[in-house]
Amino acid sequence: MAYLDNIAVFVRVVELGNLSAAGRDMRISPAVASNRIKELEKHLGVRLFNRTTRQLMPTEHGTVFYTGAKQVLEAITEAEAAVSALSGQPRGTIKVTAPLGLGRRLVASGIPDFHDKYPDIEVRLRLSDHNVDIMKEGIDVAFRLGIIEDSSLRMRGIMECERVLVAAPKYLEARGEPAEPQELIGKKHDCLMLRYAGAREYVWTLQTPAGPQKFEVHGPYDTDDGDVLTGWALSGRGIINKPRFEVEPFIRDERLKVILAKTPPTPVQFAAVYPHKKLQDPKVRLLLDFMAERCQRLIKDILAGK
Repeated sequence: MAYLDNIAVFVRVVELGNLSAAGRDMRISPAVASNRIKELEKHLGVRLFNRTTRQLMPTEHGTVFYTGAKQVLEAITEAEAAVSALSGQPRGTIKVTAPLGLGRRLVASGIPDFHDKYPDIEVRLRLSDHNVDIMKEGIDVAFRLGIIEDSSLRMRGIMECERVLVAAPKYLEARGEPAEPQELIGKKHDCLMLRYAGAREYVWTLQTPAGPQKFEVHGPYDTDDGDVLTGWALSGRGIINKPRFEVEPFIRDERLKVILAKTPPTPVQFAAVYPHKKLQDPKVRLLLDFMAERCQRLIKDILAGK
């Protein structure tokens, strides 16, 4: 097992580029990670990395070994999954990621309940509005809202979510309420956007009588945190485009008002994506089933005002 642990550390160092990141990912110190790499190099009799001040780059030997090592670890994971499926006792660790707002509202609160039901399964949850690289970060399941185009991943749709344009009453009193989508263009209105590295939606697509139409809207500032956007809207700073379930409580208490209701944004897909594997891990399937049912129920309750 010590040799396999050394291989696992080596693979993560290659993928993440440094000992500190690999150590955090595997919950070991950089010193322990360094020692495991040294043990592996001693065992193989070759140098696996060229060391610089910022990053570890695999040598030619390291690149060759990485390919085989990755296959070995994947084969072990699949073999363990097959045993779990036969025994009916799934165990191990699942790495999960989700957007900040959705993760806090729907996913995070379900993790303890999931663990209560399956005590042999550990869950590591990472919340981020950035587009997390699932393969590089070693993520097992990613919950996402929006466009999903990566063909290397499998997707399980959870539900299609209505989106709305909303603004605070005091913003609309000061700037006027737009009567048609064209009024969003230019500097007449402040349209606040969710932006981050790798983001794809830099326009708002609205459902018009002529079909879906894209509008290149602008605002004085943007953020990579969806909840910050909502906070800005609540304080009267502009218009935001949000899944209805995220802002429904504020609509209900009239702190936010839906605008352009006859030409709403196109719905957004709420889905779970995961690496395309030959044998789906039973513990991943259990988490998907659990969270899909739970999230659907919670969203319906939010929209119903429960």
